Amino acid sequence: MSEFTIKDNCMRVLLRNVVSCLALASACYAQAAPQSSPRDPIAIIAGQPIYERDLAPEIGSKLLQLHNQEYQIKNTALQDVIRQKLLEAEAKERGVSTEELLKQEVDSKVSEPSDAEVEGYYLAIKNQIDQPLEQIKPQLVKALRALKTQQARQEYEDSLRSESEVVVLLRPPKVEVSYDPARVRGDRSAPVTIVEFADFQCPYCKKADATLNDLLAKYKGQVKLAYRDFPMRTLHTQAQIAAEAARCAEEQGKFWEYHDALFAADQPKLDETGLSETARRLGLEENAFRSCLAGGKFKTSIEQDVQDGTKAGVVGTPAFFLNGVFVNGAQPEAEFEKIINSQLVSTGNRRGSPGSSVR
Repeated sequence: MSEFTIKDNCMRVLLRNVVSCLALASACYAQAAPQSSPRDPIAIIAGQPIYERDLAPEIGSKLLQLHNQEYQIKNTALQDVIRQKLLEAEAKERGVSTEELLKQEVDSKVSEPSDAEVEGYYLAIKNQIDQPLEQIKPQLVKALRALKTQQARQEYEDSLRSESEVVVLLRPPKVEVSYDPARVRGDRSAPVTIVEFADFQCPYCKKADATLNDLLAKYKGQVKLAYRDFPMRTLHTQAQIAAEAARCAEEQGKFWEYHDALFAADQPKLDETGLSETARRLGLEENAFRSCLAGGKFKTSIEQDVQDGTKAGVVGTPAFFLNGVFVNGAQPEAEFEKIINSQLVSTGNRRGSPGSSVR
C-alpha cells in the first residue's frame, strides 16, 4: 500500500472518529444539561435578568465559525462515506472486492509518468530536496504514479455518483437575518434571498457587486438581493457618510441608482462634496438631499444594521447570507451558485423560471 493510500485511509478514519465524537458529545450534553427555553434567563444581576440573546454581540461570530467548522467536518466525512458506499455497491454487483474493482477499472489504466511529467514534478519540489534528478528519478516516478492513481480513483468514484441517485440531506447551518424590503433588488417573491452586509468604501464589496449582478441576471426570478449597511468605520473613514447618503437617496426613491454609482468603476469621491455631486447627477432634489445628509437622519437605522450584522456573526465586509447560509467575503461566483442551486432544490424550485425584476 502506498504512503498516499495510507494517509488517505488515516484521514478517513480521523474524520469518522471526529464526527462520532461530536455526535456522542452532543448526545451526552443533551442528557446531562437541563432543558431550558431561550426565553429563560441565564443569569440575574441585582434582579436584572441576562438572556442568551444578550450574548450575541460577544459570541455571534465565534458561534457562526464553530457551526460552519462542524458542518465542514461532517460534510467531508459524509462525501467520503457516500463514495465508499457507491464503490461497495458497484463491487458487489460485479462480484468482486472494492480493491479488485479499483485495480481493474482504474489502476490498470493509469499510464506511467512521462519524462516531462517527472521533470516538471522535480522542478516543483526542487527547493525541498538536495539531490539531482537522475538520482531520485525512480522515487519521483513512483510518487507521481501514486498521485495519478489516487486522482483516477477519485474520478472513478465521482463517475459512480453521477450515475446514481444520491440525496444529501445534511444542510449547512443557517442564521435568521431580516432585511429592509425597501432595499431589495430582484423579484420580491424569489425563493432565494441574498442578504448582503456591505461598506461603500470597501474594495472587496465593489468587487463582489459585479458577481451579485451576474447572479441576479443568471437566476432571474429566483434570486433577490437585500442590502444592509455595515460601515467598517475604523478602517474606512468615509463609509458611514456614504451609507447615510445612500439612505438619503433611498428617501427619494433612488437607492439602487445611488448604490450603483458608489460602486461604479469610476467611483466618485465619498466626501460630502462628492456625495452631493453624485446626487445631483442622478437627478435627486439637492436641497432635500443635503438637508438629509447634514441632519444625520439615518444614523440610528444604519447602526441597527450594524448591530444586527454583529449578532448574526458578521465581522467584516462583504458578508452574505443566502437563505441564512453564511458566505464570507468576495467569493467566486461558483461558490454562490453552489448554495443557490442547493437552496432551489430544497425549496422545490427549478433553475431558470421566469420572473419580473424590480429595483
